Amino acid sequence: MSGIDEKITFRPLNIAILTVSDSRTMAEDKSGDILVGRLSDAGHNLVDRAIVKDDIPAITTQLRTWIEDEAVETVISTGGTGVTGRDVTPEAFAGVYEKEIAGFGEIFRQISLDIIGTSAIQSRATAGVAGGTYLFALPGSPGACRDGWDHILKDQLDIRFRPCNFAEMMPRLQEHVKASA
Repeated sequence: MSGIDEKITFRPLNIAILTVSDSRTMAEDKSGDILVGRLSDAGHNLVDRAIVKDDIPAITTQLRTWIEDEAVETVISTGGTGVTGRDVTPEAFAGVYEKEIAGFGEIFRQISLDIIGTSAIQSRATAGVAGGTYLFALPGSPGACRDGWDHILKDQLDIRFRPCNFAEMMPRLQEHVKASA
């Protein structure tokens, strides 16, 4: 049975929020605001926030900056996961992944199917790991950000969630680096 094990002490994660958009500003970033509110309400720490254009080099540069920053444990992005010509977030994320978490996109689309019907097929939500940092890419709509957080990330980033979660695996994400050193 899944759920929160109250015998385990909550551990806040350090999370950066990335909005990928050619048109949004911080003042207009409703999706980013939703993610900031959700992670803060859950007890996690917002360590940085940025907006970058729908441009693979701009996205990968920001991701690599955060991956190299030991203070950032998780990056959640919003935007650029659709199928139009400017939607390049999944390609940028794939360019930095060491390991893809394929099930994230699959589960996100399953949840979305129940909420928005077959329009869910247009999402290319994705996730992976690089440099010991989790990377999650959500669509740019406020509803998609709420759904991604409320139905997946809230539990998977909580070390108390059972039977397992991403947070408890964090100390082991760099095992391949330690083994080769």
